[in-house]
Amino acid sequence: MSNFEVRRAERRDLEILMEIERTQFPEPWTQGMMLDELDRTDSRRYTVCIDGEQVVGYLGVMFTDEGMHINTIGVVPGNERRGIAKTLMDECWADLVVRGVTKASLEVAVSNAPAIALYYAYGFAPVGIRKNYYQATGEDALVLVAEIPSTMAAG
Repeated sequence: MSNFEVRRAERRDLEILMEIERTQFPEPWTQGMMLDELDRTDSRRYTVCIDGEQVVGYLGVMFTDEGMHINTIGVVPGNERRGIAKTLMDECWADLVVRGVTKASLEVAVSNAPAIALYYAYGFAPVGIRKNYYQATGEDALVLVAEIPSTMAAG
């Protein structure tokens, strides 16, 4: 496994973020939506995973009154199962502990077994289903919630 670096996502990363969106998701965000997310540093936190000089993945979260919500996570095609998503989640979890955030939530396609397994490793558990959540596919979303311990839980 490579030694990845994680840093804040910046506007200069927009092209690769959009490429990941288009290749990973049936309903990719628009460029305008992504720029808005990157610019909202008061309530959003977007990070990228770097391998050498290349962005190989990203994670975007939103802070709410209830805690943190994972908006999006994606990996450059061909880089799956290299530990990129885990690296991003580990770094995020460490930041949440420092911030004192105690709860996280997200929605994930019910058919996305690799993502669900990753989230379960971080203590996420199902609390519901959002029927037909993904308009392009009509697929349901599994709603997951996790309590964030004062130390990182995933190994």
